[in-house]
Amino acid sequence: MLLLKKYEIMILLTEEFNDSELKTWVFNFAKSLRKFSVCDISVISRGKHKLAYPIDSKMKGNYIQLNFSSMPKYINKFSNILKMDSNVLRFLVFNKHS
Repeated sequence: MLLLKKYEIMILLTEEFNDSELKTWVFNFAKSLRKFSVCDISVISRGKHKLAYPIDSKMKGNYIQLNFSSMPKYINKFSNILKMDSNVLRFLVFNKHS
């Protein structure tokens, strides 16, 4: 039996995305997660908000929340994908205890 755990990733993206581009980015990231047998993916757009302090000279950003179930060994791979994306200003992975 696979040991799946529930996770949440909060992602702060640059503000340059319009709604269509934001949906495309999220769809492509979710598709990349599926390669690692991730299931129960849900996406919540938390909107564009002003930042408390500048990050890479940006004062606003788009917040995205992804909830999913995955094997723990893949979480570092997801983090590396996000680290390599120039559109990602910050992200945080939460382990959701059931």
